[in-house]
Amino acid sequence: MGMRLFFQYSFLIAATAAAAERAPVLVELYTSEGCSSCPPADELLMRLDTTQPAPAAEIIALELHVDYWNRLGWSDPFSSAAFTARQQQYGAVFRRDGVYTPQMVVDGRTEFVGSDSRRAAAAIAEAAQAPKAQILIGYLHGRLRVRVDGLPRGAGDADVFLAITEDGLQSDVRRGENQGRLMKHRAVVRRLDYLTTIRLAPWTNELKLKLDKSWKAENLSAVLFLQDRDNRRILGAARVRLAGSP
Repeated sequence: MGMRLFFQYSFLIAATAAAAERAPVLVELYTSEGCSSCPPADELLMRLDTTQPAPAAEIIALELHVDYWNRLGWSDPFSSAAFTARQQQYGAVFRRDGVYTPQMVVDGRTEFVGSDSRRAAAAIAEAAQAPKAQILIGYLHGRLRVRVDGLPRGAGDADVFLAITEDGLQSDVRRGENQGRLMKHRAVVRRLDYLTTIRLAPWTNELKLKLDKSWKAENLSAVLFLQDRDNRRILGAARVRLAGSP
């Protein structure tokens, strides 16, 4: 597909988003199937993503399964040491002595116990008021095309990340604190890649996505987000579903 057609397609996406008048807000949940306190947080993230209850916000959910519970009886099949490392970076930013689950981080600005729906609602509403870069994103023929415009004033270097998420996942947990429980998940991060660091916009890129054959294509989404390298605040985010794309 030519760049002209891509930008026509992208601006259609942007026009739809503008019509909705919602600011993208990235909601990360650090969780584990080995943690008995996590199922209510998993359910809250699922509700936030499916019902989109904040009038001013487009909630973009990321469920990141950490690996430090694996040694306590149940090895979470969706866990990654990379997600634990990312959570530890937030621990330094928020000046916590350590990490914990479930932890929800809203737009890299606020953290709290991930099952606290009141804190989540307040943090999402506040984050929706922050200036954001405009991100146009489209997916056709196995390629993701992106354009970033208008970095917020005063933003530092912006790290660009790409996450692939999958809905509809579940586990029949056989050991550990959640033994005997069927755990259902949404927006599970299957892969999180650092792409580059940008200092100026506009910035465009085209990526050929490599998707694991074990992932169900009809349940996949791509999330691209920008994060201030210094304070880890989210500077912009966009999501496109891969289901039904040629």
